[in-house]
Amino acid sequence: MFVAPDPGLLRLRSATRAVLGIGLAVTLCGLAGHSLVGAVAGGLAALLALFTVADATVRGQATTTALLPVVGFPVLALAAGLHEHPVARDAAFVAVVAAGVYARRWGPRGHSLGVFAFMAFFVAQFLRTVPDQLPELYGATLLALSASSAVRFGLWCYERRMPPVAASAPLTGRGLARPTNRQAVQAAVAAAFALVAGQMVSPERWYWAVGAAWWVFVNTTSRGETLIRGFRRVLGTVIGIALGLLVVVPLHGAPVPTAALVAVCVFGIFYSAPVSYTWMMLAVTVMAELLYGVLGVLDPHLIALRLVETGVGALGAVLAVLFVLPVSTHVITDAWIARALRCVHRCTAETAARLQGSATADPTAHVAELEVLLSRVGLSLAPLVHPLNPLRARGRRARRVLALLRTCADEVRGLAAIASDPEASHDPRLSAACERVEAAVEALTTPGSPGVGVPAGGRTAAGPAEEPVLAHLHGIERALHELTAPLRDAHDPGLARA
Repeated sequence: MFVAPDPGLLRLRSATRAVLGIGLAVTLCGLAGHSLVGAVAGGLAALLALFTVADATVRGQATTTALLPVVGFPVLALAAGLHEHPVARDAAFVAVVAAGVYARRWGPRGHSLGVFAFMAFFVAQFLRTVPDQLPELYGATLLALSASSAVRFGLWCYERRMPPVAASAPLTGRGLARPTNRQAVQAAVAAAFALVAGQMVSPERWYWAVGAAWWVFVNTTSRGETLIRGFRRVLGTVIGIALGLLVVVPLHGAPVPTAALVAVCVFGIFYSAPVSYTWMMLAVTVMAELLYGVLGVLDPHLIALRLVETGVGALGAVLAVLFVLPVSTHVITDAWIARALRCVHRCTAETAARLQGSATADPTAHVAELEVLLSRVGLSLAPLVHPLNPLRARGRRARRVLALLRTCADEVRGLAAIASDPEASHDPRLSAACERVEAAVEALTTPGSPGVGVPAGGRTAAGPAEEPVLAHLHGIERALHELTAPLRDAHDPGLARA
């Protein structure tokens, strides 16, 4: 986590801002006279707003943040009113899970609102909310969201000085072929399993199992991704529980050290989330233990129970993706790779047009999009490159594909840098090179095509006298040619059958 690259110190800034925003939210809740339960609810609302809202623009982020209570408050009221009606409560919880996952079809905003709705129901179980507490929780939540928004959009809005964040559109399809529709069904089944099995383990803490099942499905689209995420969730929970036994239990809920450690956990959640789900879950687990310590209910038995419930929820998610509308890794991976390759072509075409004198052509946006797509390809290939994957040959092919796609990205960044130079000139050979790139991309993304031919200039590196822009284009051609073997293996089409 600490050695992972942090371009522009974005992870550091995000984590530090989260500590400030959540700290301010909890402090104001206390000064406003809210109870401990209200302060906890407000702090969790601020955390969710800062963590899940990820629209491409600052205006979009502010709009989504303002919509969170619109979605969350009715769900919180529903959960509070159903405590005495377990069957209706359970059915409502499963419905909220399905709706929350289905909402991801509307992109980052749908994802954020879906998460907030789910967590509203979850928090009602966590805090054992009753209808009489709703006015206080509503007030604490609004105050906390206002405080965290003041930090995010006012005091420290570093995004205003940055270009809009590139975002990849979700994979599409019709009916159950659409990933969000299929996952909504899978998540509902997983939640139902976790709910029933979790209640058999503990009639009081069963919601932990549902929470584990829910979060395993976040940011996953294939069977392999979900399995890896479930494994990492359990691993992070185990490590967090061990740490909690050593550090949290001896505190006995002491306010000052607990508050300091909660701040450390918040920082860890935000700093580690983009690079390590295991580290993030460690921080989440320790923070949950600290909150239970403050509420006066923490003991070793409760910690062990959390581990069991987490395992139950992860098992529910695994069973759902294996047996309910399963989609193998290679189907999703091939779709993301095809998107990345087409983005490479758009970058080269925009560069050529820019160098030909077009005032509107700009490859910069496509370069940013390519970075996002490569991250998504890496996430999709994670099951194959995982150290525990027994399919070594497929793992090697997956690593080769990632390396070649990163080579394409490096060359594309070089092209964009040249295109941004007003002194750069057009070379008549650019058009031919771009046409070869387009043909190579079509060959790699069209089922049944024979593959990519040997690029112009052979497979050797470009000579020192070659024009820089042509050197980058030929580098892309070579990488696309070398992608033919791992992507078009005649004996094992597709990257994986996981």
